Amino acid sequence: MTEFWLFLMALTVVYLLPGPDMILLLQTGARQGKGPALATAVGLGVARGCHVALAALGLSALFKTAPWTFDAVRLAGAAYLLWIGFQCLRSTLLPSFEAAGIEPGKQRGRQAIRRGLLTNLLNPKALLFCSILLPQFIDPRSGSVLGQFATLGVILVGVGLLFDCAYALVGVALGRWLQRSPSAQRMQQWLFGSLLIGFAVRLTFVRQA
Repeated sequence: MTEFWLFLMALTVVYLLPGPDMILLLQTGARQGKGPALATAVGLGVARGCHVALAALGLSALFKTAPWTFDAVRLAGAAYLLWIGFQCLRSTLLPSFEAAGIEPGKQRGRQAIRRGLLTNLLNPKALLFCSILLPQFIDPRSGSVLGQFATLGVILVGVGLLFDCAYALVGVALGRWLQRSPSAQRMQQWLFGSLLIGFAVRLTFVRQA
């Protein structure tokens, strides 16, 4: 039971740290509203589930034996964050999806899920985090290793989803407040865009331990 609470504490600390996932959720909530923000959270959750599965299959070992695979994922993730950051900087203050001929509901939802999925899936640090954290709380003497891995993975994804939904709703509240001031909207836009670009630049310098 003690190890379970230690695991939850470790997850809480990680999910409270600012990162591209948090900024993406705040930005989406502020700019597009609750639906797309929660859809982004779903995409992030799916990506984390994929990372847990890949960690269980030993993909981190592949990164060790073939470093170019790590670099390929790292650079692809950095390029994607860079693209999102520049899109954020270029976006208008009051986007009109109807005027652009885009269906505001389903299409925005699919785009948001895809954006959340790719943002996390193309971050090799997220996979390495799963590969390092989860085995520390697995005891072969306590039963099936695969079953324990699956249980911890479900908890990891579930806790992450709770935090992501909270960040999405904070972003929505932030967006309502920003509607009163175009200058504040522009400041928020440049801040979040710059942070995403900064995370992209930092990711290009990440190296395996």
